[in-house]
Amino acid sequence: MEEILKINSMDDYNKLFGLETRHPLVSVVDLSQATRWPTQAVFNYGIYALYLKLEKACDIKYGRQTYDYQEGTIVCFAPGQTAETNPTTDKVQVNAHGILFHPDLLRGTSLGKSIKKYTFFSYEVNEALHLSEEERSIVMDCLKIIRMELEHGVDKHSKTLLVNHIELLLNYCMRFYERQFIT
Repeated sequence: MEEILKINSMDDYNKLFGLETRHPLVSVVDLSQATRWPTQAVFNYGIYALYLKLEKACDIKYGRQTYDYQEGTIVCFAPGQTAETNPTTDKVQVNAHGILFHPDLLRGTSLGKSIKKYTFFSYEVNEALHLSEEERSIVMDCLKIIRMELEHGVDKHSKTLLVNHIELLLNYCMRFYERQFIT
C-alpha cells in the first residue's frame, strides 16, 4: 500500500510540492511552479482544497469512486477526505491552479457558519465542475486577488479580506455548479 500523505497545513502541502508558504492558513498555488512532485500518492486532507485543472495529467480516486474530470474543470476536497492520484502522462509538472485553506481561517466568520452549503466539497459529488472560458477567467481573477492579498502582508484587515474573497470564489463555483446541473 502507498504511503498516505497527510496534508494538515499549508506548509505540509507547500513543502511536498516545493512551493513557498506565505500564510499559515491559506495558500494560492500554481502547480506549474512546483519544484517537487509526488508521482503516485494518497493524500489525506486536513484542509480545504479547490483546484482548477487546466489539463488532465492524472486519474483521481476520490472516496471509493473515480473523479470524473477533464481539462478546464474544478475538483474540490475537504478536511477528512482522501484522494489518490495516479499519473496518466510522463509530464512531471501540471498546469493547475488552486486555493488551499485551513478550517481555522473560517472560525468566527460567516463562511465558517455556511461552509457546509458548498456541496461540491462532499464525497457524494464525484463529478468535477466543467467551466466555460469566461468562468475559468472569473476563477483565475479571484485567485489572483487572493494571491495579491497574501503578498500584501498581514494587518488587521487581512483575515476579513481573505475570507470574503474565498467566499466570493466559492459562491461563483456554486453558481457554476448549479448551471452545470441545470444544463
